[in-house]
Amino acid sequence: MIRTAAQKRNRTAELAQVAKELGMEFSVKDEWGLIALLRDFELFQKGGRRRITNIMSKETGLMEEKINICDYQFTISTGKSAHTYYQTFFFMQSKELGLPEMLIYPEKFFHKIGSLLGMQDIDFEEWPEFSSKFLVQGDEWGVRRLMDEGITKFFLSQKNWCLESIGFYLVFYRKKALVKPRSIKVLYNKGMELYEYLKEKK
Repeated sequence: MIRTAAQKRNRTAELAQVAKELGMEFSVKDEWGLIALLRDFELFQKGGRRRITNIMSKETGLMEEKINICDYQFTISTGKSAHTYYQTFFFMQSKELGLPEMLIYPEKFFHKIGSLLGMQDIDFEEWPEFSSKFLVQGDEWGVRRLMDEGITKFFLSQKNWCLESIGFYLVFYRKKALVKPRSIKVLYNKGMELYEYLKEKK
């Protein structure tokens, strides 16, 4: 959790160094309107005062792929109190993708209750362990066409990671988790592993 201005400055400096090591550009502020590209994703519809900072970015090939790793914050107000959440996310824009509208979340107890009350949760008879641990929503036909054992194994091997996708866009993150600078390369590698697998299924 970021509590002071000094902690924010230290994090920014450390992330700028990580970006350099990964061969990525770095910007403290969202100068290119990245948040506008993300407004259709569940993550970026929560709360208010939404802000993207500490943006690491890299384009590969003939500008066919753009990788972003960023910090994101949003505030949820409840009556007299307000709480700001911080987290880090991996965002891939690529013409090599052709993904359905899809959301994969670690399933919690309230999700199971929601399913009983009619909330969408796409289950897979062939992968019962995955279905018991993850909530899957979206374009059911497209999701069932995409899903395979490789994807289920990837998520079962992770803890609390989430995926959202729409067409050429993929967002990968751990819910309400601000990734420490020393672990950014792990996020980068996990995100790229998932991307490389999914683009082969186009």
